Amino acid sequence: MQSILALIGSPRRQGNSEIMAKEISRHLPGRHELNLLRLSDFNLAPCRGCYQCLFKGRCPIEDDFETVAEAILAADAIILAAPAYFLGPNASLKRFTDRGLALYPHMESLWGKPAVAVGVAGIPGKEGYTLLGLENFLAMLFADIRARGMIYGALPGEIFLDEQNRETARDLATALWEGKQPPTSPCCPLCGGSTFRFLSHNRIRCMLCSNEGTLTTVAGKTQLHIQKSEHDLFLTREDALKHRDWLMAMKGRFQAHKVRLKTISQDYRREGRWVRPKPKGE
Repeated sequence: MQSILALIGSPRRQGNSEIMAKEISRHLPGRHELNLLRLSDFNLAPCRGCYQCLFKGRCPIEDDFETVAEAILAADAIILAAPAYFLGPNASLKRFTDRGLALYPHMESLWGKPAVAVGVAGIPGKEGYTLLGLENFLAMLFADIRARGMIYGALPGEIFLDEQNRETARDLATALWEGKQPPTSPCCPLCGGSTFRFLSHNRIRCMLCSNEGTLTTVAGKTQLHIQKSEHDLFLTREDALKHRDWLMAMKGRFQAHKVRLKTISQDYRREGRWVRPKPKGE
C-alpha cells in the first residue's frame, strides 16, 4: 500500500489547504494510506548557516526538523498544500527549506519522489510568488514535481463552492499517481517551472531552475528556449551531487582566503547600532 504524506503549510485547522490535500487524496485511484503533517505544529528553528549538517550528516540544532524529515523520507509520494500570506507562501515552508542542506545526506532516498503542489489564495491573481515557493520547497526535497496549481478561496471551505477546484484536485491526483501530464500553458522546458524574470525585452530566466533563455512568439503561440547552465541544482541527481561537492569545498576556499576575508569583514565591525530584543520580564 502506498504511503502518501500531505504536508500542510497552513496553521488553520480544517482550512482550505487541508481539505484540498484531502480532496486530492480522495481522487487517487490506488489503495493508499494518507498521513498529514502540519508544518506549523513543529518547532523549526532558523538555520544558523554553520554547514555542520554537510560534514556531520545531521543538523546540530535540537528541534523538530528530524521528525519532519523522517516523515518525508518514509512517504512514497507527497502532496504539498499551502496558503498565500501577503503574496507569498506561509513562512513555515521557508523555515524548513532554509535547513535544506541537512537533506543532502538523504539524497539517494529522496531523489525522484513523486510530488504535487497546490497553493490557495484568497483573491484571484493575488498569489504573488506562492506557487514558486511551493515548487522550490519540493525541489529542495529532490522530488519529481509532477503537477502544480493555484486555487482561490478565503473562507474555510470556500474553495469547493467552485466545482472547478475539485477538477483541479482530480488532475493533481492523476498526475501524482500516473506521472506528469502535458503542460496546458508555457513552462520551462527544463524543470517545468512557470515563473520567469525578464532580463531584457525577450531574454528570460526561470526562477525555479535559474537557467536563462529567450521567449519568442510563433503563430500566436509562446515558445520558451531555456539553456542548461554549468551549475544546476536539481535538474539531475548528478547536478545535485556536484552542488553538494561545491558547497563542501567552500571550507577549503575559506581557509585559503581566511585572512583577507577577515580583514574585509572587520572593517565593518563597529558601524551602526543594533536593536536588541527586550530582556524577558520587562
